[in-house]
Amino acid sequence: MKAKVRRKKTSIAQVQGREILDSRGHPTIRTKVTLHGGAVGIASVPSGASTGTHEALELRDGDPGRYFGKGVLKAVANVNEVIAPEVVGMDALKQRKLDDRLIELDGTPAKNKLGANAILSVSMAAASAASAALNIPLYDHLGKKEALILPVPLVNILNGGTHADNNLNIQEFLIAPAGSPSFEEAIRKAAEVFHNLKKLLKKKGYSTAVGDEGGFAPNLRADEEALDLIMESIVQAGYRAGDDIFLALDVAASELFEERMYVFKKSDRSRRSSDEMIDLYERLVRAYPIISIEDGLAEDDWTGWAALTARLGKKIQLIGDDIFVTNIHRLKDGIRKGIANSILIKLNQIGTLTETIETVSCAQGQGYSTVISHRSGETEDTFIADLSVALNTGQIKTGSVSRSERVAKYNRLLEIEEELKDRGSFAGKKVFAPYIA
Repeated sequence: MKAKVRRKKTSIAQVQGREILDSRGHPTIRTKVTLHGGAVGIASVPSGASTGTHEALELRDGDPGRYFGKGVLKAVANVNEVIAPEVVGMDALKQRKLDDRLIELDGTPAKNKLGANAILSVSMAAASAASAALNIPLYDHLGKKEALILPVPLVNILNGGTHADNNLNIQEFLIAPAGSPSFEEAIRKAAEVFHNLKKLLKKKGYSTAVGDEGGFAPNLRADEEALDLIMESIVQAGYRAGDDIFLALDVAASELFEERMYVFKKSDRSRRSSDEMIDLYERLVRAYPIISIEDGLAEDDWTGWAALTARLGKKIQLIGDDIFVTNIHRLKDGIRKGIANSILIKLNQIGTLTETIETVSCAQGQGYSTVISHRSGETEDTFIADLSVALNTGQIKTGSVSRSERVAKYNRLLEIEEELKDRGSFAGKKVFAPYIA
């Protein structure tokens, strides 16, 4: 009898999608799921600028007279008119069953019919509603673990590539404050380095305007100068690079790839082969305390990726984003071919929470590290903060310590750390143990 009452309270009563704006002022979708017991879950879906061609489809209206064609009214209509009638009455506690129904309703591998943005908004909102109905935090509902890990933040403090209007080819220059006893201390160190970098840029006459993800976006003499400036900022903040704080890069190499060559089109238009890109990374890793490189080569450069992994895979973390796109089938191909040793996890690349969790589980089971990630077009939604803790990923990438849509995730993680007390621990250097001497 009790089970029947609980099912009724946690069954979906209403689903309502709407169009909102993301951090770049472009439309995205927000969905509210209300359960029969009164619990509510709300989820907003982010959008990427540097996107892999193998990602699930983000459905846009294509009407040039409205938001330059970027409207999402079609996706909203799919939520309200197609998905809602099919999922009302389903139990929000049964996430896999709900997500399977969403996948079935679309019926295409890349979510081309309804749009991954429409589907994901319902998947996430239902999970949030379920946790509210159970009166437990989202990380506990999704994780169901006795001990939980707070992630090391990979903090983007200098932007380039498609995320900034400057002359830097590398898309993200990040710091990883892994040498800290807690998440609270880690984010404090990151913020202090960020503000020291601002002072340094001002002193040198560089712009302190920020890019899409909140990192500074100055024009510099070369990409390597960005690393030098960050190193100096770490010292000025009173920390040790390579001990307290490590460096990381997201090259977003797919954006550089033209006719099987990598073109540094934002600076000198120099051209490099895959092997020459690997030579560049090897030199940078020797010169700087770089612990992680994301998307060092293009999404379909499988041969180059294998060579990169053979050369640097035992020295640093090599994150596959565009090559894997949170897709378990592409990940399994990569594992078989010796590609990378880590995967970036973005919910909207695949389209449902269940598929995301399965990909994380597969990666962790094969010894790949996992990094939960935001997108360049974000919202104030903090779902990924809870998800990183729930899945014990050990790392999160959610932008700089400026712009509220980025800081919201860090603030949520501060709350979670306080809530967990003895149940939680900070991943710290352990997450990079294979690469630290």
